[in-house]
Amino acid sequence: AKHVIRQGIREAERGQQLQEFQRRNQELVTAVVTRVDPKTGAATVEFGKAESVLPLSEQISGEVIREGDRIKVFVVDVREGDKGPRALISRTHPGLVKRLFEMEVPEIFNGVVEIKAISREAGSRTKLAVFSHDENVDAVGACIGARGARVANIVEELGGENIDIIAKIENRSGVENFREICSVC
Repeated sequence: AKHVIRQGIREAERGQQLQEFQRRNQELVTAVVTRVDPKTGAATVEFGKAESVLPLSEQISGEVIREGDRIKVFVVDVREGDKGPRALISRTHPGLVKRLFEMEVPEIFNGVVEIKAISREAGSRTKLAVFSHDENVDAVGACIGARGARVANIVEELGGENIDIIAKIENRSGVENFREICSVC
């Protein structure tokens, strides 16, 4: 009877953890680094009641992560494994940049400005193509902010990564083309 009760409790805990992971799938979360493996460089992070591993391949090159650091990670996928649910997290995924811009730029969050494409070479350079649905709103200017304040916060979070913001322009024939307006270092 004890064994059956313990098994039921374990299954309920796994179910709760799976729900926690699925709720945060494709989202940006702030995690606390609990441990860094000195051999592999993988960091164990904790967000909420969940715990996950950030492998070295998903960390920004040149970035030093220490125990106790608070970092933002992107939950790429959630998988059910033998040892319970696992969240695959990343700091190199283009979705991280998209979510950072959504947090920082209210026009993107509201849908006035849309991110059309992201190309990222993590740790080095990111190119972001933006389009405004309102002709009175400058998409690139909204992303940069006053004196570059909005984009500066994102650059700081990404460890000094260069961000190029490109405006997507639609001409009368409906053909889309891009014009590089701003290169932020």
